[in-house]
Amino acid sequence: MSAAVQKYKLVFFTPRTSTQAILKHLFTRFPNHVGRIGAYGGCAFVSPGTGQFVPLEGSHPAIGEIGKPERVDEDRVEVLVLGAAASSSTNATNAADVNAGSTGEGVDVRSVLRELKEVHPYEEVAYDVYRLEDF
Repeated sequence: MSAAVQKYKLVFFTPRTSTQAILKHLFTRFPNHVGRIGAYGGCAFVSPGTGQFVPLEGSHPAIGEIGKPERVDEDRVEVLVLGAAASSSTNATNAADVNAGSTGEGVDVRSVLRELKEVHPYEEVAYDVYRLEDF
């Protein structure tokens, strides 16, 4: 790996019925940068749980009704993202590198988040991004 790669942990929550479709999309779109650990691809940790929310006025919920509490069987999904270091430039070249399958540079994490939001069924996607350190 090049020094220009910064590791991140992306954690997101999704209805259990959508988990594998989302992972397949991200792994296909970013085969060398999402879910890649050494010589292994498609790596993720998935744990079940229950999400809860109340859709407020102005929302367009995929599940539930405005003003009514909702509980949904969801998965917490964790994947490694090999991202571009903060000091390196993130431009259209990175997108071309991803499509060509290059592993030398990291991907712009924001592009991974855009893809997640595109394929995720929820209007508002709950996610966290953690910067990881090498020891």
